[in-house]
Amino acid sequence: MCHEFEVVMKSKFEMSAMDELSFFLGLQVEQKKDGIFIHQMKYVYDILTRFKIKDCTTFNTPICKNHNIGLDAESVEDVDPTLYRAMSASLMYLTTSRPDITFTVCMCATYQANPKESHMKAVKRILSYLKGKPKFGLWNPADSDLEFIAYSDSEFEGCRSTRKSTTGGCQFLGGRLVSWQCKKQACVSTSSCEAEYIAAEKYKNPKRFSTSLKFLAYGKWLYVEEMLPKGGSGVRI
Repeated sequence: MCHEFEVVMKSKFEMSAMDELSFFLGLQVEQKKDGIFIHQMKYVYDILTRFKIKDCTTFNTPICKNHNIGLDAESVEDVDPTLYRAMSASLMYLTTSRPDITFTVCMCATYQANPKESHMKAVKRILSYLKGKPKFGLWNPADSDLEFIAYSDSEFEGCRSTRKSTTGGCQFLGGRLVSWQCKKQACVSTSSCEAEYIAAEKYKNPKRFSTSLKFLAYGKWLYVEEMLPKGGSGVRI
């Protein structure tokens, strides 16, 4: 089918056929018989070199447990805001293929207006984490079904300044991760249970999914699973 498409395009337009896609806008694509692996290892090494973090100690997680990162007092030492914004922007582009750092990067990006020393340490920890795990990415298996499953979870009162919780979610089409997000909730939850319900509520209505996902899911109804690993919530069609 690909060959037929190539013939049709060449008959309509002046074009040449190149080899298989291997690099596109910083994304490295490895096409194998059993699937496609997308990662940004070269980009990781580029930003580590740019910000001189290549000789740092590595970490197993992008953020420590009970981090307490928030709006620091005025007496806390300021950092170079230009450098902080450059580091945050570089990491934000990396979330294109790295869902594992999405939550931490988005949280650090909220303090770009007036970053403090604690925020800079958090960003440098993300870079140290990337040094130890530079080739994490997205694996898209060739032989997988089209069952659509969405998972959600929340961090209760994750924002230290507004006391709002944070919603996180990811959507799978068979064994392929097709979408993920991390966003602060619009209202203040009074309990962790309420925060979980708010996080799961956005996935119970099929109309809230994008057109592409609804098409791939064949428009079937969703039902909420009562039990999911590690206390998360999800939906399945």
